[in-house]
Amino acid sequence: MILQDFRRLREAGVLGINSRNADYIMPRNARSARPAADNKVQTKELARKAGIPTPELLHVIENHGHITGILEVLKNIQGFVVKPAQGSGGNGILLISEVSEEGFITQSGKVLSGEDFAYHISSIISGIYSLGGREDTAVIEALIHPDPVFNSITYQGVPDVRIVVYRGVPIMAMVRLPTKASDGKANLHRGAIGAGIDIGSGVTKSAVHQSRVVELHPDTGNYVKGMHIPHWDKMLLMAATAMEMTGLGYLGADIVLDRDRGPVLLELNARPGLAIQIANQSGLRSRLDRADGALAGNSLSPDARVALAKELFGAGEL
Repeated sequence: MILQDFRRLREAGVLGINSRNADYIMPRNARSARPAADNKVQTKELARKAGIPTPELLHVIENHGHITGILEVLKNIQGFVVKPAQGSGGNGILLISEVSEEGFITQSGKVLSGEDFAYHISSIISGIYSLGGREDTAVIEALIHPDPVFNSITYQGVPDVRIVVYRGVPIMAMVRLPTKASDGKANLHRGAIGAGIDIGSGVTKSAVHQSRVVELHPDTGNYVKGMHIPHWDKMLLMAATAMEMTGLGYLGADIVLDRDRGPVLLELNARPGLAIQIANQSGLRSRLDRADGALAGNSLSPDARVALAKELFGAGEL
């Protein structure tokens, strides 16, 4: 029975984690290139050189001795996010919307004392949230002010667009929409919605919430399908350019829409998850094969790879 299920998934073009790692990540992502995605500070520097906007970097806290001093500085900043430089899956990220006499107020309204806030930063530096449990750095960024286009289909938080890129070609995309269950965070495993996006048009299609196909956002009651993502071509180009920027041949680019700056690269992922296939109701493997066939020995510019992606994976081509 298990073998039959496996064959059905493979015939449907679904990519599994073992194949993702062995057939795509290991051959295409050299170990020396992975820090370009695994370390958010390094990603920012590479993006700056490539002319790709990222959230404003306010402070970097590298050791426990710097925590006390930085707390005083942060009390004068209204709205920022704290994240581990080498974290993944949204772990350790703390969004502070306001600092008052009561303490540090998170986006969900929870109040943290200065002591609790310092403990969180200390945990980040100790490596509690980092890949492999290594000692880490705490990154303080300016808050993103999300484009209101998503207001009707999101609950608090900041939606983001995940684009999977193979050999510089955007092959699949989804928008991750925060919900009450996800505590306003755009992570599917925390309860956010993942809505597939048509590569050709930038319009949302099928959506999944907690492994179930859905049509409506559970908190707003509005349809998720049929929304056009603004600046879609610019997002695709940013994602395609990430190959030259990092040297990674298989990656996930997470992009947010700021109301003033437009598309902003939030982070890169050298091991993007596979739930994007459920959100799109489509398998990655068949698209990877098509990209390989179209590229062959050709060396294309990022613009040409975006045009190829739209030709191969637009709704009219599936």
